[in-house]
Amino acid sequence: MYMLMFVLDDLEHLDLVLDAWESIGVSGVTMVESTGIIRRRRAQQVGTTFMAGINRLMSGDQTTHQTLFAIVQNEEMVKKCREAVEDIVGDLNEPNTGVMAAWPLAYVKGVPEKD
Repeated sequence: MYMLMFVLDDLEHLDLVLDAWESIGVSGVTMVESTGIIRRRRAQQVGTTFMAGINRLMSGDQTTHQTLFAIVQNEEMVKKCREAVEDIVGDLNEPNTGVMAAWPLAYVKGVPEKD
């Protein structure tokens, strides 16, 4: 089994990614609101935390990502998840799309099988 992590840059794509992963057999996804150092530094450059918050509200800038974690069966499923993501957000090598990583797991218990 593999741990799959995907940091989604544009939150407008979240439901599309979740639907795509579910349709290919991903049995569960944990989502965590996150941010990166670049967005953190941009917010700090605007001014105080309070002012940065007001400025973001006024400008509509998105300051967070959504980090998705899923345990998938094998490398083939990792590949399918990447392909599904890139069909939605574009090539992950392009800016403002996201970051994906996967690594093998030595031990897994409690992951439900997809019906």
